Amino acid sequence: MDLTNRLAGAFEMDAGRIANIIHLLDDGNTVPFIARYRKESTGSCDDQTLHAIAERLVYWRGLEKRKAEVAEAIAKQGKLTEPLRRAIEAASTLAEVEDIYLPFRPKRRTRASIAEEKGLRPLADRLIAQRGDKVLLRTLAEPYVDPEKGVTDWEEAVAGARDILAEDIAVDAAVRKQLRALLWREGLLRTQPGKKEIPVYENYRDRSEPVSGLPAHRILAFNRGEREEALRVRIEVDDEKAAALLFAHFVRPGSVSSVCVREAAEDAWKRLIRPSLEREIRADLTTRASEQAVSVFAINLRPLLLQPPLKGKTVLGLDPAYRTGCKAAVVDPTGKLLDTAVVYPTPPQNRTEEAKAVLLQLIRKHRVDAISIGNGTASRETEHFVADLVKENGGQPGYAIVNEAGASVYSASPTAAAEFPRLDVSLRSAVSIARRLQDPLAELVKIDPRSIGVGQYQHDLPPDRLGGALETVVKDCVNQVGADLNTASPELLRHISGLGASVAAGIVAYRNENGGFAKRSQLKDIPGLGPKTFVQSAGFLRIPGARNLLDNTAVHPESYPAAARLLALCGLTLDDLSGSSRGDAIEQLRRLDTAQAAAVCGIGEPTLRDMMEELLQPGRDVREALPPLVLRSDVMALEDLKPGMRLTGTVRNVIDFGAFVDLGVHEDGLVHISELCDRYIRHPSDVVQVGDVVQVTVLGVDAVRKRISLTMRTDRSGGGTDPDGNGKGRRG
Repeated sequence: MDLTNRLAGAFEMDAGRIANIIHLLDDGNTVPFIARYRKESTGSCDDQTLHAIAERLVYWRGLEKRKAEVAEAIAKQGKLTEPLRRAIEAASTLAEVEDIYLPFRPKRRTRASIAEEKGLRPLADRLIAQRGDKVLLRTLAEPYVDPEKGVTDWEEAVAGARDILAEDIAVDAAVRKQLRALLWREGLLRTQPGKKEIPVYENYRDRSEPVSGLPAHRILAFNRGEREEALRVRIEVDDEKAAALLFAHFVRPGSVSSVCVREAAEDAWKRLIRPSLEREIRADLTTRASEQAVSVFAINLRPLLLQPPLKGKTVLGLDPAYRTGCKAAVVDPTGKLLDTAVVYPTPPQNRTEEAKAVLLQLIRKHRVDAISIGNGTASRETEHFVADLVKENGGQPGYAIVNEAGASVYSASPTAAAEFPRLDVSLRSAVSIARRLQDPLAELVKIDPRSIGVGQYQHDLPPDRLGGALETVVKDCVNQVGADLNTASPELLRHISGLGASVAAGIVAYRNENGGFAKRSQLKDIPGLGPKTFVQSAGFLRIPGARNLLDNTAVHPESYPAAARLLALCGLTLDDLSGSSRGDAIEQLRRLDTAQAAAVCGIGEPTLRDMMEELLQPGRDVREALPPLVLRSDVMALEDLKPGMRLTGTVRNVIDFGAFVDLGVHEDGLVHISELCDRYIRHPSDVVQVGDVVQVTVLGVDAVRKRISLTMRTDRSGGGTDPDGNGKGRRG
């Protein structure tokens, strides 16, 4: 079966659509471009499915390449038989291919190879044949005694032949496949205390769990505990059952040599097969767990990047600290730095009144609309301070706690140094925290997504795999939102479809030299931005205020003629969509028969529908459809929480076993997966995502360990009260 049909079967898609996708990918088109502007070819396939198809295509092409390499390597040895060739062609995984190649792979010097050097291969072949010999084993072995080769007696000859047999049995592909399945099906992963006593692993000692049912987060926890010598981990299986499987395959009763083969099979299992398969399965478990953890990161990163921006607001950013003081930075609605300060409202200085005076001066001088507080060290004390300041200032401005992960990475980066060459590193963090409230996406793209920290066991994951997966999410989000061609940073532009760092820098240089872009077609003047790059990128770049309204939409320049035909069909022009007659124009567009209009315009219906959506809302930001950010004006403490309280909080992180919710008490509460809803779910991301505003009920509070247990189940939330005792929820 060719790759097209295999992919079609795997993704339950039409083979023609799959063929189109393969062609588009092979032609160098990016996934965001294909998903947005080639819907007719792909059947409106979304970006995540396209990424999955692309990954599977790469894997299967790699598999086919490896099959060819293995077949060629065996053929060079003169051992490629027709059954062997068919077995290679039929292999569906890399593991199966490597099992087939194992007997032919160049080997290091082993007990078996040493025995072969002593001339004992014929004896091993005679023993494995088990043809019902009635002669004594000694009689079979004595012809191979050769002191010059190191075989001093017949027993040594038998032992060497047995080593050869054990290795032959250990590399048998069919047997390894059966034993691998046995370990996956019936194996138990057992943990025992290690050399060191580390409290965090207390719950993981002396555990025994089926290999097949291990959750990803527990696998990674076991691995970390093993690395830190707090745990010893191994896979256990019924040795007798494994040996019986080998005996059934290799031992034929009725021959004197069958006893020797039986001993060789036992040795092969204990010395060669079991350790090898245990390492393989542990590695496979780790790979699966890592992929799951990477997936969790990716799932969490997307809604974090797509949080609604706080547009048109002047923001005061606060980077809390104790000894070194709280760094403050005010940025205007475009993110331009207006002012900075350092105040000391937290221990050990506790210069609260002085800090209030400084910040109130900044708030009034620059007409600050919102305060953004980083959630790191001293965040709780800073929040209490800000809540008092806001109260004394008549309840304004409101504030929000933002995730400051990666702010310190940004502040010391070349990007920050280029933006603020004369600004102290610590103050750059405050600028980043302020901008994260204004436009999370535009600011977070400046930071390695691995530093954002929305997931689990981040430092235990393969860096390249995690980085690649998160970079893909960033690109998808940036292209989903689009970028202002005249204000976007180089970091944002380099994530646009088809662009890279050098072309993004060229766009910024062109802006600086020419005062900005008036139309998309000017992109063709950028050095290094050729026709192919223009096609890939132009639709994702916007020019607010452009003379041609289409330049501020997601309508691709290649579709401008079709847009003109669409408007002409209604007797409209682009001016009608922005002038006083806009309402009538919109109504005319909405009355169109899309199938007929698509035929007249010479485009497919998906493209026509997307075009109409853009014409109805030119310059729209997809993030504005999400619930807006709600600013706080007060603060709660952990001690204020009581079981039964009903609260509103914001999901900050989603992991395999639940979700962490910010209630505004500095410590996030945990909603265990079993408490997320009234029905069974496979993963918390089926119900919640980062940034969701959710209603929760407090189950319990552990003030000593600073742990809050929450529930979202309706059958456990009845009868609760809010902190004011009136039974109503409030926003945390």
